[in-house]
Amino acid sequence: MSGGPPVPPEHPVGFRQVGENRFREVVGFCYEDLQVGVVIEHRPGRTITEMDNVLMSVLSMNDSPLHIDAAFSEQGEWGRPLVSSLVTLSIVGGMTARSTSGKAIANLGWDRIRLTAPVFVGDTLYAESEITDKRLSESRPGHGIARCRTIGRKSTGEVVLTFERSFLVPTREADPHRTAGY
Repeated sequence: MSGGPPVPPEHPVGFRQVGENRFREVVGFCYEDLQVGVVIEHRPGRTITEMDNVLMSVLSMNDSPLHIDAAFSEQGEWGRPLVSSLVTLSIVGGMTARSTSGKAIANLGWDRIRLTAPVFVGDTLYAESEITDKRLSESRPGHGIARCRTIGRKSTGEVVLTFERSFLVPTREADPHRTAGY
């Protein structure tokens, strides 16, 4: 049994040492670092603004009055504009990218997307992803295919979105971040 304080790591976790007293943030994981069953809580959360909803709805060409016309929406089921599901998916999906697929070469697929509760301006969203599967690529040496299941929740804990996603990630040996100086 040790009686002393824990020994700190040689350098901060989530960073790579690039010089004396100099560290660079590490983005994402290589294939070997992804472990099936691990759950990653993505932070920071994101409070949805009216600008998010209007701008992203119009950019995605989803100009339904349900999302962008407050006077129209007052007469509907929700009594206010409903945040577009494309906005919700984009923000929650984006929250996951830095950690789960920050080193990804490509997203390969989005499956089983479910919208389980409405999202409104002012709601704060959080996300978590569980690595559910991984295997080495048969057609791309030096790469692996990972799969995760993501849950998007309001700050109240209410689940608003779930989806599964697969992506192609490099092995440590083939990691372009290393050769690019990242």
